Amino acid sequence: MDRLNYINSGNAAFIDSLYEEYKQDPASVDFGWQKFFEGFDFGRGAEATAISAETPDHFLKEINVLNMINGYRTRGHLFAITNPVRERRQYFPGKELETFGLSEADMDTVFNAGVEIGLGPAKLRDIRQALEDTYCRTIGAEYRYVRNPIKIKWFEERMERTRNTPSFTVDQKRLMFEKLSQAVIFENFLGTKFLGQKRFSLEGAEAIIPALDSVIQKGSSLGIQEYIIGMAHRGRLNVLANIMKKTYKEIFFEFEGKNYDEDSPFSGDVKYHLGYSTDVKTDDGKSVHLSLCPNPSHLEAVDPVVEGLTRSKIDFKYNGDEEKIAPILIHGDASVAGQGIVYEVLQMEKLNGYSTGGTIHLVINNQIGFTTNYLDARSSTYCTDVAKTVLSPVFHVNGDDVEAVTYVINLAMEYRQAFHSDVFIDILCYRRYGHNEADEPKFTQPVLYKAIDAHENPRKVYLDKLLAEGSITDEIAKESEKKFRDLLQSQLDESKAEERFTEAIPMFEGAWQGLHIATEKETIAKTDTAVPKDELLAIGKSLTELPKEKEFFKKIEKLFQDRAAMVNQTQVFDWAMGELLAYGTLLKDGHSVRLSGEDVKRGTFSHRHAVLTLADSEQEYTPLDTIETDAIFSIYNSLLSEYGVLGFEYGYALANPNALTIWEAQFGDFFNGAQIIVDQYIASAETKWQRGNGLVMLLPHGYEGQGPEHSSARIERFMELCADNNIQVANCTTPANFFHILRRQIYRDFRKPLIVFTPKSLLRSPKCVSPLVDFTEGKFQEVIDDSFADAKKVKRVLFCSGKIYYDLLDKQQADQRKDVAIVRIEQLYPTPVQQMAKIKSKYSKAIEFVWVQEEPENMGAWPYMCRKFRKDDVLKLDVISRLEGSSTATGFAKQHAAQQLHIITKAFELPAGPILKEKINKATQKMASASAD
Repeated sequence: MDRLNYINSGNAAFIDSLYEEYKQDPASVDFGWQKFFEGFDFGRGAEATAISAETPDHFLKEINVLNMINGYRTRGHLFAITNPVRERRQYFPGKELETFGLSEADMDTVFNAGVEIGLGPAKLRDIRQALEDTYCRTIGAEYRYVRNPIKIKWFEERMERTRNTPSFTVDQKRLMFEKLSQAVIFENFLGTKFLGQKRFSLEGAEAIIPALDSVIQKGSSLGIQEYIIGMAHRGRLNVLANIMKKTYKEIFFEFEGKNYDEDSPFSGDVKYHLGYSTDVKTDDGKSVHLSLCPNPSHLEAVDPVVEGLTRSKIDFKYNGDEEKIAPILIHGDASVAGQGIVYEVLQMEKLNGYSTGGTIHLVINNQIGFTTNYLDARSSTYCTDVAKTVLSPVFHVNGDDVEAVTYVINLAMEYRQAFHSDVFIDILCYRRYGHNEADEPKFTQPVLYKAIDAHENPRKVYLDKLLAEGSITDEIAKESEKKFRDLLQSQLDESKAEERFTEAIPMFEGAWQGLHIATEKETIAKTDTAVPKDELLAIGKSLTELPKEKEFFKKIEKLFQDRAAMVNQTQVFDWAMGELLAYGTLLKDGHSVRLSGEDVKRGTFSHRHAVLTLADSEQEYTPLDTIETDAIFSIYNSLLSEYGVLGFEYGYALANPNALTIWEAQFGDFFNGAQIIVDQYIASAETKWQRGNGLVMLLPHGYEGQGPEHSSARIERFMELCADNNIQVANCTTPANFFHILRRQIYRDFRKPLIVFTPKSLLRSPKCVSPLVDFTEGKFQEVIDDSFADAKKVKRVLFCSGKIYYDLLDKQQADQRKDVAIVRIEQLYPTPVQQMAKIKSKYSKAIEFVWVQEEPENMGAWPYMCRKFRKDDVLKLDVISRLEGSSTATGFAKQHAAQQLHIITKAFELPAGPILKEKINKATQKMASASAD
């Protein structure tokens, strides 16, 4: 409703003319005027005596009252009493009557505008009181920017009908008090029994515990069967204990360090990063599954993982029904405002490939980030203002009012189920201690912490309220506290009596049943991934035949004619066909495939064309959908995000290990925008949290003169993370090997993340092809030996990986160098050491073994290889590469060409030093023999 419309329409004649138009056709006037005239007509009919003397002045006052209603709805949140420990900032204009052209003299005047908020014609005093109760008590509501009148009306009807005042039964209040007591007493118990230990206490924000407990019940009544929860460390122990039902005894074990097992292959993590899963029963007997995802100290890193997990379960467990599972993200005020990943995740909300039916966002607003004051932590008014970018409504709630927090989260769940949209709840509270329990907050916030020290905890605040209204007695409260403290003490005593505790982490249950942690032997074992000839060709035919009734772009038709010739004539396949055949055969076997990333439908380099757009419309055609199977092929062009999308796909793969889940970078080096996901999840989740994952990352890589940002996918970054057989790193040189490694990912009995450095120029190289037999009889080859060199003549062995092989091959073939062998290391990690040793034995006369790479010496695989073989007696590797550099590549095409030529030329130079030494030794021996004679 446009306030200025009313202010500038201030003459009786104009109003009269509008009224006449309204009577003819209500839709012909502005929405606000419709509302006004509805109230006017209603009032005339209902209480004519109260408004019998209509005057132009009264008309204008009616307009001002409507302005006031609109003002409260739009800006009332600015004046709500939401801060429990200090005064709020002042905002202007305020909510005084004069702001709306009204005065105290109007307070007992009856206005038809009361109809707008459900009062009917009412005194201004009563209208204003209703607005104060609804919008300016302990709940502030931001929703008028949502732009959807149905959603706006939905909120107004519910909030104004109840005046945003919770109405709970005595039993419900006692249950809230019980959960709040558990939260408060648990923190107090930990603080006294484990003095000085970090726990990142929830103290000051304990209202979130009864609120979560309530929303689980509410959601269940609305059809929710499962919640996926993501949160940072603050309050995690409390959520684990009092929501997730992790036993207090288990948590006490962790405080005492008794869960450490020196024989375990897992390094573990601190207790406030750990995840947990459980089933809980609601009051009406329904079972609800809860999952709390593990999260590193990177506060919002878990957000996309939660969303991916949720979407995966929507797709495969709930048959696309978003109303049966809901994600809940618990943020901090500093992180939700400061971390860009929050925005990336929000932008996924309505995208086909990433939507999850709406997320409940809870913000534990401590009004401080570590030591940083909120005024230094953001430019926006609220920490939740990022929500407005996707038109998500926001509630601001006083954390001391547990009933208000519970009421709002239940309202948010209703909204989520009705509109499948995100909702934010900003819980204004405080942090009782510093960033951790040993930190001193008064160094930086002495005034705030003086107020916090004097402030009662939320349990005491609520208890006083319940005692005052007679909902509970002091005796009941004391008995409840004693009983709970006794329980905690008994659990602590039991934990101290036991020497060792082994955590039961059900990694291989549910969708993971039948899989297991891989042994070292299994990681190097061969896996049968060949496909029968007839089946492969039949799938190839399905992928290359375009429907005649559809019109395609001429270049697409030519491309598919060429692909059909690969199937029907040459039976030699390029990279794109090798990839698509891998997907097709997996689909045929019943394994779903999901591929997402920037521009993946076509492919960055226009090679894939997995989805075709018709020439005369926006309609799409997907050849892989023609394969007869119950499995699903999903491919999505993502938003321009790496951090968010990679995290999402990691979560997606986590929930469904039996589907092939792939994320592809537009260019390989772009993954560095998602380095946090690589470091904290992909490389280390198994050893930290005993969580496996089969995600595949495709990273285009290769030095082709495109400059520093489009050459290197930073192989060295992944190689330095390799340990404990945690990931697989490959740089394949043939379509068939790529085909097999993708299929191997599914047909092993374990899951490890797979990083594949993929080609660019080789996508169209006539040399980078594979014959049919390599698909139908072969397996993945970790090492590919030289089939041209003469083992008896070889003096130098060149180990390499990826595109540079073809540059070396050109030189070898051009010069017919049978004395130099080129050996491809297709799998960089786990490093095929045994196979490399066999290569050494085969080329027994070789005097040099050299690692050749395009990357600078301090990058690529060499730093890892150098470390791996530095004490190795079998392979004493040297290196040929670009000189070490701070940038990955030159931006000058001529310099690139010169550097590349230098590497290739140097690789084939005979090692003059050792040959000369051998001649000198022979001459010396001959002279010594002659002298002896």
